[in-house]
Amino acid sequence: MRPGAPGRPSGGERFGYSDEDAFAVGLTCGGVLDILVTPVPADGPTRKTFQTALSAAARGEAAALVRVVRGPAELLGRALAVRQDDSYEGGLGGHPDLDRAVVTETRSLLNAGRTGTFDIAQDGAHCEPGLTLFVESSVPPPRMLVFGAIDFAAALVRMGKFLGYHVTVCDARPVFATRSRFPEADDIVVDWPHCYLRRTETDDRTVVCVLTHDAKFDVPLLEAALRLPAAYVGAMGSRRTHEDRDRRLRDTGLTEAELARLHSPIGLDLGARTPEETALSIAAEIVAARQGGTGLPLSGSHTPIHHDTMGRWSGASGRHRGGDGRPLLLVGGRNAAR
Repeated sequence: MRPGAPGRPSGGERFGYSDEDAFAVGLTCGGVLDILVTPVPADGPTRKTFQTALSAAARGEAAALVRVVRGPAELLGRALAVRQDDSYEGGLGGHPDLDRAVVTETRSLLNAGRTGTFDIAQDGAHCEPGLTLFVESSVPPPRMLVFGAIDFAAALVRMGKFLGYHVTVCDARPVFATRSRFPEADDIVVDWPHCYLRRTETDDRTVVCVLTHDAKFDVPLLEAALRLPAAYVGAMGSRRTHEDRDRRLRDTGLTEAELARLHSPIGLDLGARTPEETALSIAAEIVAARQGGTGLPLSGSHTPIHHDTMGRWSGASGRHRGGDGRPLLLVGGRNAAR
């Protein structure tokens, strides 16, 4: 690849093969990879900014590294490290309002755990954009909260860990919520489920799986869960159980919009029988819900096989472009676009 000037970014390089060329060299398909190289000299102005982002990632804290990848030569490579509390390190060196506008836009991507690019004007406005910025988000693993320490939960814990979640099992019965039964869980909590949910940390990437199958646990737990901005809330039970639970939840004052967020009975119809098969059906529904999938067989559809999750992101300005800034390596090695 062509190197940039000393201490300056290369401006990005694109590499790709057609399907035919890829097959000729033994690859199964073609594709395109954009690579951005940003030198960080020991005495350079961006070194502290990069260190801030890397240190936050190493501590497991959410942070985003923002770089100018298109724009005037004097701004290329300028960087900001944005934290979740809106504080930041570094500067883009443009208009006084530029840094503040970029922090606001970046927070939208960071909160969603997304990586991508967006356009912005040099004065921080969103009209006639003159800069393209690349945002690399580094966030802790999303949480999976499994309520109900049953055999199906043990299989779901294993599936959740395989998918990269930080998995917590919660049950009010200490005889069931044990490390010996859930050796792969990150956390095991003995508490009433709704009490734990109200005091634990959740965000819009959290998934909540209610396997308690008991109204005295289910109803207060789901009432709390459906009022949270969780990515997914599902509850186990037969259709008769679901109808009874739905009536009870309506009595709590939940709105139609809140009730519509509930996936119940939980999982996709895969004909599952065993705990492992049931865990697979739940995991498949979670992936479809988070990534915007249909849950239908690919053989019977004509939609793209790979959903462009970054391309769907609009951000505060609506000018985000997912196709121009896919990360090769994220800060701290965490794939925030999971």
